[in-house]
Amino acid sequence: MAEDRRTRRTRKALRDALVGLVLERGYASITVEDVTERADIARATFYSHCRDKDDLFTRLTKDLLDELGARQRPLIAENAVGFTGKPVLELLRHAERERDLYRIILRGEGDGKPLRMFVESCVRVTADEFRGRSERNGVEPRLDPGLLARAWVGEQTAVLQWWLEIDDPRPPAEEVARMLLDLAVHGRYWASGFDLPA
Repeated sequence: MAEDRRTRRTRKALRDALVGLVLERGYASITVEDVTERADIARATFYSHCRDKDDLFTRLTKDLLDELGARQRPLIAENAVGFTGKPVLELLRHAERERDLYRIILRGEGDGKPLRMFVESCVRVTADEFRGRSERNGVEPRLDPGLLARAWVGEQTAVLQWWLEIDDPRPPAEEVARMLLDLAVHGRYWASGFDLPA
């Protein structure tokens, strides 16, 4: 139990150190020594948890995605048709809580590897859900679910990055989720102010 608490404290210190340093100086300029000094841990302790700073950033990204998935799964499963906006709202709330880590991921720090991990994970989950939703409702998608997932995740990622970089006052998560839901349900044509052709 004490070991678990110590491990959690060490991981949190490493996470906070890496994120803080990247926001201050950019990923490329920081070293393992910078991270251990900021976290106030020995280099040997760092290496007992990670191979290098890339491995640390990858682990932080994976942990973030695992936590996001755990928060979204029940919301996705509760509605067979989907398009409730709840998973998007949960993404926004999670990102708001973990703002700094999301910001460095979405900025493409670390040669863009964490950003690619984030996007590919979200695309996989979304494409699977789009396919499953079509099967459950006996409908045939008009576009490939993989392409639909990429378009949807791309929109969310771009909006999320914009939203997290705004200093207060930031539009409420609920308002942003509602706009994204409207876009998903009605499309860009409607969102641009046009009526659908008869």
